[in-house]
Amino acid sequence: MTLVTTERTQHSDNPDSDNPATGSPYVSYAYSYPHKTAYRRLDPPLPLSTVWQHERREGLFLYLHIPFCEHRCGFCNLFTAANPEDGLVGRYLRQLRIEAEQVRDSLGPRSFGQMAIGGGTPSFLNLSELQELFGIVRDFMETETKTVPLSFEVSPATIDREKLEWLQDVGVTRISMGVESFDDRTAHRMGRPQHRSNVEDAIRLLQDVGFPILNLDLIYGTEGQSTAEWLQDVSTAINYAPQEIYLYPLYVRPLTGLAGRRQTWDEQRLTAYRTARDLLSDRGYEQVSMRMFRRRESTTSSADPTYHCQTDGMVGLGCGARSYTRSLHYSTEYAVRRDGVRSILADYIHRPAESFQSARHGYHLPPEDQYRRFVILSLLQVEGLSRRAYQDQFVADVFEHLPELQGLITSRLA
Repeated sequence: MTLVTTERTQHSDNPDSDNPATGSPYVSYAYSYPHKTAYRRLDPPLPLSTVWQHERREGLFLYLHIPFCEHRCGFCNLFTAANPEDGLVGRYLRQLRIEAEQVRDSLGPRSFGQMAIGGGTPSFLNLSELQELFGIVRDFMETETKTVPLSFEVSPATIDREKLEWLQDVGVTRISMGVESFDDRTAHRMGRPQHRSNVEDAIRLLQDVGFPILNLDLIYGTEGQSTAEWLQDVSTAINYAPQEIYLYPLYVRPLTGLAGRRQTWDEQRLTAYRTARDLLSDRGYEQVSMRMFRRRESTTSSADPTYHCQTDGMVGLGCGARSYTRSLHYSTEYAVRRDGVRSILADYIHRPAESFQSARHGYHLPPEDQYRRFVILSLLQVEGLSRRAYQDQFVADVFEHLPELQGLITSRLA
């Protein structure tokens, strides 16, 4: 049996409802479990050599975080600093190299099945800074970056042909660009200063250089956005025929630029999601997860089959990057506001080299949280949760460990 989530058959605008079938379908957005806000200081710090000693270190996910952008959008709650002062990026990269060397020596033998560079906006770096960054990566992996599927995030305002051709040459296999909206008014309402002409010029440049996978991100649910306007955004993206399109609902998160708004717009977001899903299906895209749609005739995938997010580990490098083992998730501290981000960045840049040999901030996962993590990451995917895979992983039936899942079936949510 495979447990697959379905759409809600009914709901109300009451976000405080305890019934999962009638409460708000848009409570919060999370792509992992537990959430990074659950992390706390680890006292005492845990040596990475001990943390990873009994972990499988083949086919890991390598993630590097570049916490810099040209502008912080109104919806953004990522760990990033907009318009960093002169010299800050250089100091950050020098410290990133020190961290990578210390982590490499602490982990011992390892191999990677997938890699991503995110942020922030990694394409904010100039070409010489990108070359320094990839030198760090190659030294850490002890192999060429071309040997591993590699995803790289960009924004329309921070790419040019020289950067893109160099990224292609070093083995970037997937480019992900945040478009959010092709409509200038909609983009500005979500706190994103951009112009459609620049966005479309950037897409054409990406297509001209040519990467195996191009992904475009769109956001639905902006205040004042009609369904027709939203579908025009989706249609415009489809016309460029990217291999992937990601659809994100707009959340008004604490501490972000949009946080002062108190909008209840579940019906608008649900309608936007459903109509876009149907349009993408009609135009040749298959749904892979809650947010990801992939062109059916595409012969390439951004996911490496040797890596499984439910069970495999991740090594994060850089301030704001998270690392996952079976029983411990760890990272640097987290902030959204400018002063908090700057303080954490300053602490990172001035840390002594030996401090990177230990995990200092994180969350211990007892067995119950390991069960929940497996289930949540499975249910985010269209194929759902396999009871057999769960049994193989935990030597027990999922309904024995988490009987509350029966409530999803009772409420016709799975």
